[in-house]
Amino acid sequence: MKTIVICGATATGKSDLAVSLANEIDAEIINADSMQLYRGMDIGTAKLTMAERGGIPHHLLDVLDVTEDATVAWYQGAAREAITQIHARGRNAVIVGGTGLYIKAILDDLNFPDTDPQVRERLNKESEDFGVAKLFERLQLLDPAAAAAIDIQNVRRVIRALEVIEITGQPFTANLPREDSSKYPDAMQFGLVMDREKLTERIDARVDLMWERGLVAEVDALIAEGIAKATTARRALGYAQVISMRSGEISEELAKEETKRATRQYARRQETWFSRDARIQWISPIQPRLETVLEKINSRSK
Repeated sequence: MKTIVICGATATGKSDLAVSLANEIDAEIINADSMQLYRGMDIGTAKLTMAERGGIPHHLLDVLDVTEDATVAWYQGAAREAITQIHARGRNAVIVGGTGLYIKAILDDLNFPDTDPQVRERLNKESEDFGVAKLFERLQLLDPAAAAAIDIQNVRRVIRALEVIEITGQPFTANLPREDSSKYPDAMQFGLVMDREKLTERIDARVDLMWERGLVAEVDALIAEGIAKATTARRALGYAQVISMRSGEISEELAKEETKRATRQYARRQETWFSRDARIQWISPIQPRLETVLEKINSRSK
């Protein structure tokens, strides 16, 4: 049974390609977008509707409440179990998403150092006393590669990286495995790439469409469910900006523009992360995506 990964920056069309591919190779899909794990976060995460999923079973969508926190270690176990069950049914597995660390956690034997409560408490206090920017500056000095991949607004992830560095005495990225340690050595990874100008247009159009589809109302409903007090879900692109708007910090116009800006920055970080994995076969915009992926999969099978 095959394990196929579709990855790349946000707004490059990964989800649609995954559905088309799954139809062709009798596969089920596993979500690798950290924010699509959450129930009720649909519009702002560009989660496919049931109709858009085309009858293809999707796993690890809508499995957490917005007040819950997902960890990479938890996700690794859940995703690998999903792959095992899919293969046991005699079907192929297609992993799709843009959360690079989640994809790497599925494929490779990541080491997750235990938490040190004292270190964690001290870093949390430093964040409260001096702000996350100071901690992020320290991360940039100690592990530039980790800083390039982590959003400065993701306080929990910044603190975790610094915690790992302090516990292990090594950069956070030193805990990432070599590419020859894959749990699924036969897995094939395909990355969708797009020129910066075109991707910017797609991101801006996507954000405009999210507003038209009712992102603000979606966030309002989630505020009632506690998202504003959550650690992880409240940091999601679009959601964080609408929460700030509802708290009177920014206008709606600025919330939309900030969402576009933050999404463009996130896309650049995704590109940086995925560019480091030599196993990814990149599909350019001028190539017929589905046909190219099928051709490469079939050539591997011969």
